[in-house]
Amino acid sequence: MSLFWSKTVQTLTPYTPGEQIQLDHLIKLNTNESPYGPSPKALAAIANATNNSLRLYPPPNSNELKNGIAKAYGLEHSQVFVGNGSDEVLAHIFLGLLKHSAPILFPDITYSFYPVYCNLYEIPYQLIPLDHEFNIQIDDYLARPQNAGIIFPNPNAPTGKAIPVREIKRLLQKNTHSVVVIDEAYVDFGAESSVHLLEEFNQLIVTHSLSKSRALAGLRVGYALASPHLIEGLERVKNSFNSYPLGRLAQAGGLAAIEDQDYFRSSCEKIQNTRAIFMQELSKLGFDTLDSQANFVFTKHSKIAAHNLYTQLRAENILVRHFAIPRIENFLRITIGTDEQCAQCITILKKILSSAI
Repeated sequence: MSLFWSKTVQTLTPYTPGEQIQLDHLIKLNTNESPYGPSPKALAAIANATNNSLRLYPPPNSNELKNGIAKAYGLEHSQVFVGNGSDEVLAHIFLGLLKHSAPILFPDITYSFYPVYCNLYEIPYQLIPLDHEFNIQIDDYLARPQNAGIIFPNPNAPTGKAIPVREIKRLLQKNTHSVVVIDEAYVDFGAESSVHLLEEFNQLIVTHSLSKSRALAGLRVGYALASPHLIEGLERVKNSFNSYPLGRLAQAGGLAAIEDQDYFRSSCEKIQNTRAIFMQELSKLGFDTLDSQANFVFTKHSKIAAHNLYTQLRAENILVRHFAIPRIENFLRITIGTDEQCAQCITILKKILSSAI
């Protein structure tokens, strides 16, 4: 701690990202990255944008990218906001739309950046417990009408469980006085999107990322879809913070990735198929795995502690994620890799269990 730190910095508990270890022989199943490369069209667009124009600032409003996103969803340009990864988009949402005197609401087990944003921006919040099966229960949110906003991922993270859009619609029908943010970072792997509800509800914001289903985690592109009055609020925050959040390469690659729907669908289908096989194999080994609609599974074994599994997998050069927090300390989150990577993970788990049980 430094004497020069502000009070805000002194009291922060920063978000802890997943480990980014760069080893050729490592099977990296800990940060929900795609096992497949980006769209070849996206890579070509990035290469084509690598020219003398990089000496110039990028277009500050990312209009071509916004138009491409709007077209993909049947929306207007004025309904799209883009940022340097969905984390930046979420940060602007917290500061610009969720910072009020009443608390905001989100699950007790969810994306761990949410409380970090609240502490950074001094936003009061209340944790709403998941039920005993780790489901989000909309009635628990409706029971707290004095809120300044509601946010949760669908599918949720790290559980991977999704709730039906009809339940989100029910929430929007009754929670009309504050913003509802649906974080759809993982929606493309089997869950139903809430984007079509934007036609009916002007308090809804849906956020997306190109890091997962479009395999562009290294490019940092995220976006929000909402009514123009909410997008305008986010633009005011963005232009008071960083007028140029997306470089020329990110804008070019992001647009091409959005437009290449065939590659996007193919990649998502591969991951869903591998997930189904992987979950079946885990079940044969005695794992209890939550029903996932994401590109990862959340699983535990009754005969061996999750931390021990994590440590032993790591020793075998397989990296997964373990959260040492109440209620889920016995679970591992395992990203869905290729068929070969998941098969190797199963082989090592068999080896670990055979010596432990």
